Amino acid sequence: MQQPRLEVAEVLRSYGDEYLSTHPVSGQQRRATSDLIACRTATLGGHRRRCTSCGNEEIAYNSCRNRHCPKCQGKKQALWLQARSADLLEIPYFHIVFTLPEALGPLVLQNQRVLYGLLFRATAETLLTIARDEKHLGAKIGFTAILHTWGQTLLYHPHVHCVVPAGGLSPDARQWIAAREGFFLPVRVLSRLFREKYLAYLREAYQSGDLVLAGRLENLREERAWRTYLAPIAKQDWVVYAKPPFGSPAQVLKYLARYTHRVAISNRRLIALEDGMVAFSYKDYKRGHRRRVTRLSAIEFIRRFLLHVLPRSFMRIRHYGLLANRMRRENLRLCRRLLNSPIAFEADAEETPEAPSTNWLCPVCEQRTLLIVSTVAPSFGSPEPRMNSPNDA
Repeated sequence: MQQPRLEVAEVLRSYGDEYLSTHPVSGQQRRATSDLIACRTATLGGHRRRCTSCGNEEIAYNSCRNRHCPKCQGKKQALWLQARSADLLEIPYFHIVFTLPEALGPLVLQNQRVLYGLLFRATAETLLTIARDEKHLGAKIGFTAILHTWGQTLLYHPHVHCVVPAGGLSPDARQWIAAREGFFLPVRVLSRLFREKYLAYLREAYQSGDLVLAGRLENLREERAWRTYLAPIAKQDWVVYAKPPFGSPAQVLKYLARYTHRVAISNRRLIALEDGMVAFSYKDYKRGHRRRVTRLSAIEFIRRFLLHVLPRSFMRIRHYGLLANRMRRENLRLCRRLLNSPIAFEADAEETPEAPSTNWLCPVCEQRTLLIVSTVAPSFGSPEPRMNSPNDA
């Protein structure tokens, strides 16, 4: 009989109490820990299902619906992608990644809401400004930006993935200006403007007192120390990476399916939990994307996982330019007319991930579907209690 797959929830269930009792955590981190432990257990209640043929009964427990839970993203992802498929144009798309320097990591961790917001702002203004410049594309563009904060081994690595149509509207909005084949915008120019804009907004936030500077960053409250801290960061090259363009809307959709509702690590990458150590696989990008295995103590694994819990209600997927929410429909209608492509792209069923099915085939007789016959109340006295604090709401 095949062994059940190891889940992040099992690591948290086994070592979460120890971690929470020995490490400072935010309300959102505590809430995420609690939700993942409770997900699909008696703690959250559920419903009883019965086969109309053989009478077999089973209980299905409710999901936690936390956006950091590896088990709860499928349905959200499918619904989001179904909506976004109507926004795709029948042209190639580019994938551009903007990454913050490693030296800014501790500062960003203490000021996530403010500095993630500045990351989106600097990224968007950089792309829109360079694309509008007649020396480059000379057009108004639109794009979707997605925040990720992790690397393959769960180390802190804040960056934004941008999916950008290969072209845009002319300044007078009377023609479509296509990007050169295989090339969108020069990454060195993007990198320099991105660095300039982010640092300018960062300095403004510092001067206005919007930054938390505590612990080992407390000395940065002194302005000379602040300037010394930023000096080498302002001189280094900031990483902006342009990947090869996608060839079709279907490929864009498959890409978005992998990136939009991804969490820091999926359960399928976990290999073992033994003697307080977690083994999981990762891609080694420096060595030809080879699959490798690393091992961390369960406590360190939890620490790294919780680094990527976002501030409450923070929007990690945003749309800009032609795709900004307010004028998206009108802009797309105009773009399709100029491209002689009036019909919106419609994804085939096999091109989008499916939401979890509500048709449950009976595992005993395999003849009929299971029907919900009653609800199961939450069991707050179960062995997996929610660990919410009074301030987590």
